[in-house]
Amino acid sequence: MGGRALVDTGVMTEYRAELDAEVSFSNGGKLATEGFRIDLPGPDLGEDEIAELFLTCLGLLMAERVELRRTRIFAEAHKGTRGGPSDPGQESRKVAETAFRLVELSHVITAGMTTYPGLPGPEITPHLTREASRAMYAEGTEFTIDRVSLVGNTGTYLDSPYHRYAGGTDLAGLPLGSFAELAAVVVRTFGSRTREVGPGALAAYEVEGCAVLLHTGGDEHWGTANYAAAAPYLSEAGARLLAERGARLVGIDAVNIDDIAATHRPAHSILLAAGIPVVEHLTGLGSLPVSAAVFTAAPARFAGFGTFPVRAYAAVPAK
Repeated sequence: MGGRALVDTGVMTEYRAELDAEVSFSNGGKLATEGFRIDLPGPDLGEDEIAELFLTCLGLLMAERVELRRTRIFAEAHKGTRGGPSDPGQESRKVAETAFRLVELSHVITAGMTTYPGLPGPEITPHLTREASRAMYAEGTEFTIDRVSLVGNTGTYLDSPYHRYAGGTDLAGLPLGSFAELAAVVVRTFGSRTREVGPGALAAYEVEGCAVLLHTGGDEHWGTANYAAAAPYLSEAGARLLAERGARLVGIDAVNIDDIAATHRPAHSILLAAGIPVVEHLTGLGSLPVSAAVFTAAPARFAGFGTFPVRAYAAVPAK
C-alpha cells in the first residue's frame, strides 16, 4: 500500500479520504480507480481500515488484494458513503439493533418430550450423518441432515381454524398479519387464586387487532406431571369477549386454552370460528410489559395442516 498525506484545516470535524486504488479479485480481473472519495470516522485510520471502507462502499466481493496510492485525508462534511460513519443504512441498522430487545417465548423441543399428556413426543433421527456425508464432499467438508417425526401439537404451537373446523383456514392460508408483528396486550392472572381467565380479567383491555397473551404462570410446571393438573384456561365467556372485541390472536402459557375437562372446547371453538389463531404453551410472558411489545409466532406454511410448532418471541423497547 502506498503512502498518504493528511490535510487538516482545523475547521470541520468530519473527515473524508481521497485515494487511488487497484483491486485484484480472487476469481480473476482487476479494478482501478483514481481520485475516489469516501467518508471516514476520523483522521487517524490506518490504510487497512481505509481499504476495508473502500471495499464496503463499492460492495466488492471476492477482493484478494487492495493497493492504495496517494491517499489523502482531509476535513470535509460526510456524503453518506455506504458502510461509512454517516451511511443512512448504518443508522437504520443501529436503530434496529438498539431500539428493541427480543424476548424468547417458546419452549425448547427435544426428542421424546411430552407437550400434551397422551400425545407422542417427537422422534429426531439422522437422515445423513456427518460421518456418512464425508464421502460426498471435499475433504474437511461435512453436513448433517436430520429427520423429525412429530405431531403438530408439540412444544409451543399455533392452532389455525382448520385445527377445529374442516372448512377452516389451514396454516398455509393464514395471512402473515394474523400471527406476525402484532401489538401485544399481556393479561396477568399469575398469582391469583383462580384458574379461569374470564371477562372480569379482560374487560379493561383494548384488544382490537392485538395479540392477547394470557400470563397465568402455568409454564412454571412445564415438563412435570403438574403441568396438566388444575391448569389455568380461558373461559367460554372470556373467549367470546375477545372475539367480539376483535382480538387478532390469543396465546396462553398453559397446557391448553380450554379447561381440558371441557371436552367441547368452547374457547377453541369460539376463537377459531372467528378466524383468531391460538398459541398454546408459551413461556416467559413475565418478561413482557403489559403493552408496548410486538409479538410474533410464525408456523411453517403447511397446506392441509391445522397446528404446528412456532418460534414465538416479542420485541420490547430496550429502555
